Amino acid sequence: MKTINLTDVGALRNELAKYKKGKKLDIGQFNQAARLAWLGRIVLSPLDPEDPDNRAWLLYVERPEGLAARCLVVDEELYQQIHILDAEQGAHLAAILAESVESRARELQALNGRDFYFERYFKPGEDKGKDAPGTENGS
Repeated sequence: MKTINLTDVGALRNELAKYKKGKKLDIGQFNQAARLAWLGRIVLSPLDPEDPDNRAWLLYVERPEGLAARCLVVDEELYQQIHILDAEQGAHLAAILAESVESRARELQALNGRDFYFERYFKPGEDKGKDAPGTENGS
């Protein structure tokens, strides 16, 4: 960790300015974070919600679980840290997270209305009652 002499106010201001801007993840790490955002495995928060000029984001990446943990490859350095992202990447990850929640909600609503029984037992154009007992052909 870098040490700053407290009497050097200029250096302290420069370091604070760097934090306020945040920094970009490289392309590979951004894609990994975006995949985990799609799965809802990130936590995003504005760096300083009370400062309208500060648009940087805090990012915490959680480990995926279950099948996702087996299928996704994620750099270990993304875990166990809080990253300070610049405004652009933070906003993009927030949009990806929101899009994924909306997508999953639509899929769950469609699943809730889906009728598996009729899909499997009554196909359009098929007459299942032809040879059934109690009908003209099957009596």
